[in-house]
Amino acid sequence: MKLRALSHLLLVFMFLILVVSNTSPSQEDKPLTRAESSEYTATSLHADVQGFIHSLQRLSLRLRVETLGISAEGRKIPLLVIGDPVPSSPRELAFDDRLVVYIQAGIHAGEVEGKEAALMLARDLALAESLDYLKEIVLLVAPIFNPDGNEKISPDNRRNQVGPEQGVGVRPNGLNMDLNRDGMKLESPEVLGLVQNVMLRWDPAVLLDSHTHNGSYHEEFVTWVWALNPNGDTSLIRYMSDYVRPEINRILLEKYHTLCIPHGDFMSIREPEKGWRPLGPQPRYLSNYFGLRNRLGILNENYPYADFKTRVTGTYHLFHALLEFCVNNKDDIRDLLRKADEQTIRRGLAPTAEDMFAIEYDVRPIKDKITVNGYVMEQYQTESGRMRARRTEETRTYTMPFLAEFFAKRSVRLPFGYLIPGTAPDALRKLLQHGILVERLVQPARLNVEGFKIQELKGQQRAFQGHRLNSVTGEYFEEEREFPAGTLFVPMAQPLANVASYLLEPESDDGLLVWNFFDRHLAPQWGRAQQVYPVYKLFVPVPLAKETLIKQ
Repeated sequence: MKLRALSHLLLVFMFLILVVSNTSPSQEDKPLTRAESSEYTATSLHADVQGFIHSLQRLSLRLRVETLGISAEGRKIPLLVIGDPVPSSPRELAFDDRLVVYIQAGIHAGEVEGKEAALMLARDLALAESLDYLKEIVLLVAPIFNPDGNEKISPDNRRNQVGPEQGVGVRPNGLNMDLNRDGMKLESPEVLGLVQNVMLRWDPAVLLDSHTHNGSYHEEFVTWVWALNPNGDTSLIRYMSDYVRPEINRILLEKYHTLCIPHGDFMSIREPEKGWRPLGPQPRYLSNYFGLRNRLGILNENYPYADFKTRVTGTYHLFHALLEFCVNNKDDIRDLLRKADEQTIRRGLAPTAEDMFAIEYDVRPIKDKITVNGYVMEQYQTESGRMRARRTEETRTYTMPFLAEFFAKRSVRLPFGYLIPGTAPDALRKLLQHGILVERLVQPARLNVEGFKIQELKGQQRAFQGHRLNSVTGEYFEEEREFPAGTLFVPMAQPLANVASYLLEPESDDGLLVWNFFDRHLAPQWGRAQQVYPVYKLFVPVPLAKETLIKQ
């Protein structure tokens, strides 16, 4: 009997060994991206991405897949949740010490390096023997944010960039919208899904949005820049500029031998030493919008003139450098974001005359100059007679100021709360979609407030994102007026107060007035009198009888 039992145990042991060996994928069994399997001559279609993800699911318990949203043309946008253990919902992280990091790619579907690199990253973390990253973070990955644009692959798209030779997708989504201009108006199903199913559901501490640039010539293959809008918490901007930037660049150079510079372009290609400048600070750009929400936003722009494999590899290294930084500085990041939220709420509870909202910006250099490994440029005349500049083969190193510190040139005072007395369903819907706390007066109140009288309202002649953007001039005035029951009240004592102000300030450069959501209230249809902007500012804290509105 003992011999028979021993034989039985031996058979069970051998069976377990066989099972383990069959469930631990060899290097040859690991799924390959379309870029890898084609030797970097092609990029993944939506079906390729879905098939790759399904292959990973069959090999790893560290991966779970959610749906970020459904595209305009009806395609699922996968959201990969990677962890060890992988959480089944954000609620499981309430008492979990891990930091949530979110990486998205393919928002412009002609810019495909991030898509391939994100899939590679997901695979290598899900199947890795070492779990160093996953002990400290939960990683969210949206590798194909714009699947509709991605399906329109053609070699004729983005012919300025080097490969992949079988072609890439197009910039807009299925509604002909640029998704990286939708951060405030939230009109695309893709960006609305991002806000609802990632930002509000998972509240990641860090976002990296991966793109490919079209700009200046230089030898560095990887560029990135942080959230820049000065109406966000400026301590986050300083942290990114002064600490995150040099640390990530150091990791890239020392560990991955990858050169990196801040994203931007020469202010003058004829005089490169004048300076280097990034894209603007408006929160319509998603990395800036993320910063406005008191989180760390990163815009990654890759170099289009390097070959496709080099671009994918550089992006992959940047993703790893970011994760390594987050692992090493997890507690500092969490503490910084907590303080930013607390400060925003405290400011809203008792605002002072020193609490301001920037409505016009200027820009100055950050404290350190940057070095760009560029080329000597030469001027030439086009057939139309214009003078242009182009690169030569002669390299040159330029040291110059980086003009990335945006600051207020003109500001207005922040209130205790905003009041919207009329019926404004479009504005209310947008506020709730962003996750902003909105309340409603259940009893009338007579209050001293500030209003804005419009002197001139102009819509642009050329449409942008389906809108004729408004510009406005006017004057502020004070009055005592009655606000009836049903008036909307948006308190500033909330973490998303900066987003609320950006949407509701009349002179905001990216608010609801700009994007035409108040047009029916502003057009002088019934007379020639000056129109009053239908949002008022209450500066003094006053107790009000009100109820909280919940998004339906």
